Amino acid sequence: MKIILQRVRHAQVEVEGNIIGKINQGLLLLVGIDQDDSEADADWLVQKTLNLRVFSDQDGKMNLSVRDIGGELLCISQFTLLADYKKGNRPSYIRAARPEKAIPLFDYFKKELAKSGLKTDSGQFGADMKVSLLNDGPVTIAMDSKTKS
Repeated sequence: MKIILQRVRHAQVEVEGNIIGKINQGLLLLVGIDQDDSEADADWLVQKTLNLRVFSDQDGKMNLSVRDIGGELLCISQFTLLADYKKGNRPSYIRAARPEKAIPLFDYFKKELAKSGLKTDSGQFGADMKVSLLNDGPVTIAMDSKTKS
């Protein structure tokens, strides 16, 4: 499971001109699910996401987590994070989980994040989404559950 985590001042996602998810200060999470991913991968990334210290404390040091600041979370499914671009010029997405696996795992990931009590919004799986954000910092971190050991 791969995540691109972005610290944002605000973010929103639109489908067909309608805003379906919107947050204020917090984290925008672009989530890619591999065909070999499991709930254990999601659990690890949930804990990392909630506890990663990427927000500034009173001294301006990145010492606070999204949990510490009472921030908000916006999750966007993005199979293109699983792109294999090594051969040729057209990316392959063969590693991306099929919807019958990816949707339940993406829903599980969101549900586990929401257990933190933080506002957790999301896009619409498989939809053509328009995501807008104000990246804060910028702070952008790539996380991969396969590198946890």
